[in-house]
Order: sequence, then structure tokens, then C-alpha cells
Amino acid sequence: MKKFFSLLLVLTVLGLNNGQVNAGEMPDVIVKNATEEILGLLRKNHSIYKKDTAALYKMVHKKIVPYFDFNTMSKLVLGRNWRTANSDQRERFTHAFRDLLIRTYATAILRYTNEKIVYLPFRAKPTDKKVIVKTKVVSKSGAPDVQLNYSFFNKNDAWKVFDVSIEGISLINNYRSVYREKVKKQGLESVIKMIEKDPGQTKSKSK
Repeated sequence: MKKFFSLLLVLTVLGLNNGQVNAGEMPDVIVKNATEEILGLLRKNHSIYKKDTAALYKMVHKKIVPYFDFNTMSKLVLGRNWRTANSDQRERFTHAFRDLLIRTYATAILRYTNEKIVYLPFRAKPTDKKVIVKTKVVSKSGAPDVQLNYSFFNKNDAWKVFDVSIEGISLINNYRSVYREKVKKQGLESVIKMIEKDPGQTKSKSK
């Protein structure tokens, strides 16, 4: 489901803020306030981003990194392979995985075609450490609505994204199945080197 994965990545970007981490902002506010700004950047600079990948990557890096906990995501993706990895491998995998997502986001973001995003009621208690922001994507073409959820957790008084799911399919689970198979066949070191050399070689299993 390549179409699914591309949409997931596009909409993940659209849900992030401008890099200013405000400890007092709740996840639903973060998602809502960010959308118009990101859409504005896309509309204003689409032709520039299409021609200048360096500018595109820079923008995506700025918008994504502050709100994602790539260390936690990498740990969840590798699962038991994280426990057996040494500190150097953990650091390199985290950086390579981050760059993989950034490059994939950068490619996918140019495909956005003005879908409408509806924010569903947000429910959370003040003591919650993990919350889910639920949204619905409505296509202008009349295609079925798509459920898009952001999973946040509170880290050092700031909310961080650790997973995104679309129609119940988790980005973390998706990549975990990919890397589990590759590490089993090739070994963790070989997989890390492959991603470092060419992030585009490692694809989602979705077709």
C-alpha cells in the first residue's frame, strides 16, 4: 500500500509545529495550530521545494525534529535488536532512521493536494503521560475519509510524537516488521550501513 504510506508521511508532516517547543501546549493544540502554517509554506514555496531538495530537506528537518522523539521511535522499531546493539550502533541507527524519515517526508510532502483535515474531540486528563490526537482526512475527490492518529507522550514537560497511525496501521509497527526481517537476514550492522549509504533503499513493506 504505497499510497497509504505516502499519505501517512504527508499528513504526519502537516501535523507538526514550527520547531518552537512550548511546554504548556497540549498535543491537540500543537496539531491544530501547526496545520495552517505548514500549508502556507507548501503553497508559497512549492516550486522552490520541487527544484531545491536541500531547501526542502532543511524545512522538513526544522519542522519535524523538535516534536519527534527519534530515540524512542528507534528503540521501538528495533525491539529486541535494540537491547543487543552497542551504544555506537544505537546512535547510528537513530540518526540514519531519522534521516530516512526526513527524506521520505520531503518527497511525500510535495504530493499534498489540499485535503481537508478535521480534528476530532480530544480527551485527556491532566495526569496523562500518553495521549492520542485523532484527526480525519477528507478528500475533495470524494474518496473515503481517512482516520489519522498521532501518539504523543510527555517527556521533560514537553509533548513528543512517538508514533503515527493511519486507518489503524502504525508507522512503528510497519517499520518494525521491515527491520526485524532485514536484521535477521543481514545483521544489524549491515542494515545500519545500508541506510546510512542510501536511506531510500529501505522501504516500507506496504505495497
